[in-house]
Amino acid sequence: MKTRLDLINSIAKKQPLLSHADVDAAVKSILAFMADGLARGERIEVRGFGNFTLRYHRAITGRNPKTGEKVFIKERHVVHFKTGGDLMKRVIESASIYKIKD
Repeated sequence: MKTRLDLINSIAKKQPLLSHADVDAAVKSILAFMADGLARGERIEVRGFGNFTLRYHRAITGRNPKTGEKVFIKERHVVHFKTGGDLMKRVIESASIYKIKD
């Protein structure tokens, strides 16, 4: 698994002209910008990577899988990610190289 810190360290290594603090600030700013946009209901598109949108889920009655007891699940918005074509192509190619399985 990769974390935000792994991303920051990786970018800092590949961009020696940028300080670690600058890369950290840039990554945090980008993620905050995306989170704020989604919170306002905006669609975020990163060409070649994918799209982030909000989807509405209505309230439903579910079941606790352990007890079978009915549970009320309130209405909510969830973030949905749709993969871009370039990213999907890279993932498919990598899956065969690295033997990634379900």
